Amino acid sequence: MKKPKIVPIPSKQEILDFIRSQPGRVGKRELARAFNLRGSDKIDLKAILKELEREGAVERGQKRRFASPGTLPDVGVVEIIGTDADGELLARPLNYEGEGRPPRIFMAPFRPGEAAVGVGDRVLAKLKRIRGEDVYEARAIRIIGEARARVLGVFEPNPDGTGRIRPTSRKEKAEYMVPRGESLDAKAGELVLADIMPGRLYGLRSASVKERMGLLGAPRSVSLVAIHTNDIPFEFPEAALKQAAAEGPAPLGDRTDLRSIPLVTIDGEDARDFDDAVFAEPDPDPKNAGGWHCMVAIADVSWYVRPGDALDKEAFKRGNSVYFPDRVVPMLPEELSNGWCSLKPDEDRPCMAVHFWLDALGNKLRHRFVRGMMRSVARLTYTQVQAAKDGTPDEKTAPLLPNVIEPLYGAWAALFRERKERGVLELDIPERKVIITPEGKVESITERERFDSHRLIEDFMIMANVCAAETLEKVHKPCMYRIHDLPSQEKLEGLREFLSSLDLKLAKGQVLRPAHFNRILEAVADTANSHLVSEVILRSQAQAQYSPENIGHFGLGLARYAHFTSPIRRYADLLVHRALIAGLHLGEGALPADAVAEFAEWGEHISVTERRAAVAEREAVDRYVTAFLSDRVGASFSGKVSGVTRFGLFVTLDGTGADGLVPISTLPEDFYVHDEVHHCLVGKRTRKTFQLGQKLEVVLAEANTLTGSMVFKLEGGERPPRPSSRPPRPGAKPFRPGAKRHKGR
Repeated sequence: MKKPKIVPIPSKQEILDFIRSQPGRVGKRELARAFNLRGSDKIDLKAILKELEREGAVERGQKRRFASPGTLPDVGVVEIIGTDADGELLARPLNYEGEGRPPRIFMAPFRPGEAAVGVGDRVLAKLKRIRGEDVYEARAIRIIGEARARVLGVFEPNPDGTGRIRPTSRKEKAEYMVPRGESLDAKAGELVLADIMPGRLYGLRSASVKERMGLLGAPRSVSLVAIHTNDIPFEFPEAALKQAAAEGPAPLGDRTDLRSIPLVTIDGEDARDFDDAVFAEPDPDPKNAGGWHCMVAIADVSWYVRPGDALDKEAFKRGNSVYFPDRVVPMLPEELSNGWCSLKPDEDRPCMAVHFWLDALGNKLRHRFVRGMMRSVARLTYTQVQAAKDGTPDEKTAPLLPNVIEPLYGAWAALFRERKERGVLELDIPERKVIITPEGKVESITERERFDSHRLIEDFMIMANVCAAETLEKVHKPCMYRIHDLPSQEKLEGLREFLSSLDLKLAKGQVLRPAHFNRILEAVADTANSHLVSEVILRSQAQAQYSPENIGHFGLGLARYAHFTSPIRRYADLLVHRALIAGLHLGEGALPADAVAEFAEWGEHISVTERRAAVAEREAVDRYVTAFLSDRVGASFSGKVSGVTRFGLFVTLDGTGADGLVPISTLPEDFYVHDEVHHCLVGKRTRKTFQLGQKLEVVLAEANTLTGSMVFKLEGGERPPRPSSRPPRPGAKPFRPGAKRHKGR
């Protein structure tokens, strides 16, 4: 009798390779057929799939079908965001849940009977993967949402009385047509806000100008562009303004009187609001020799902003304040953000405060929250405080040095010791600072200085946030945690492959902690690979967010963490304050009992508004930097490769931190292969390599002040022009523009 052929069970890698090679999701049936598995072999297959799912290497979709994380469904909703250089419509998936950038989507060419779609439309579409893992083709089924109602752009008149609007958003490549009589007499080069009109004219949507906002490049127009482009609410409703104007001083009532404690605020010179104050003293308890008693006091926003009122609704809508070089879009009106909720020196202010006691090693022994009334003794800056600590106090800090500033640094030394012991991911990423003149012009762009005084405040705030999360768990009240997950298995494997190319190893087969990354960073400190390794480690990390489900904060090495310290500018902190008031029975403004049902949805919303603010702030800085460098087109700069893609290199300039693209078409003549693992482009013929972190000399070729984007080319790296076509066939007639070609040619 012929024995049945024994088919080996495929390895996890073989299964992963098969799943990644398929255009859509696959089920166990397709996998079993592909590997010729039968009977009990399918049980082993099921076990392997479960293991891959636990590791995050695959994700399960509907009907138990599997795909690589971030794979798009066969049918989904996409938003058309613009066109590429060839005029093809580009789209992005809505509600994308994968990590990193979503896949690129090209809209399939229009066919009779299909919905005619345009930029801004939301479309239900069939999705088909066409190249690798991150490029899809979408075919429209139906439009489910028309293009967004408004567009911000630069107006350019046409000789026939019509006009065009060039959008400020980098995502929108298509222009808008302005019909006669719809321009509001806008001038050439003016920034305008326009309503998008229904219908299209030869593929272009029409728009009617509703507001003229001055010439692009005029003082303070840059932040206006970022505000409108990212749909950031910036005008308060009348009800919220009236409520804020009617507010006044809070009564002492049952509050704890903290006005005798010399609390101080420490912020940057350009800070617009002061909502946290600190204090420290040696612990007088003889049982805690070398220990510290500390306090963090935070403006009591919950006294003024009550659940469901006009201020609360608007604060929730905004989610957070947004900070630009020339202005701030606050979460709360100025009467509160710069008034009753700003801890101004020598003025009584209501606060929520936490006392915490540390031992000599920085370990927290206990803590206690109070609702109090405080009186700041000074508004200090990081620079002032650091100068005083370093031996050069000024008139304001000299009298505070022995009893206020020195104890703060003493307590911080203990906190810093505990921080090092705990292990915190130490990625010190430089931050750009744009200096604006009173006239609204860019004076200079520098890197923000970072002192020990910055770290002092940071560690005091972290401890206060930990105390808040611990207390809410103890009193069984809902907590809006600030969570930060471990890096995904997929990103870790990519990181390990990259590090191995540098003879560096990342721990495997054990619980990963920030200390493992820190050891790698220390190993490459002061080497040529330092910046490169830091960038790659940063890109491997998950994104922090808000959630009522606690998974800890990986980057800070903390089991529980919440945001408590800035309710004046973050709605998450206001929720934490309200929950503390409810759990500790501290009076009015408590979190309603039924709010817990909304926490998951609220966490998603404020995570989105936080990301929206970050994008707007970055775009504004990019536009300011581009404007600053726009008159230096043709000049040479030194910089580092900050991103490597299949279409070119992103380069960050030294000094200004300006970012721009070196298109792959401008690199030295060769065919370049994108090596994703090693973050580089490699010439197939010459083996010339461009890698993340590499130093380059570049020339500024383009500075687009409208979108805030720049294009560079390599210094001395001119590529010879390519032949426009192959040589003509012998005897072939030249083609004349306008002549009809034979059908089929």
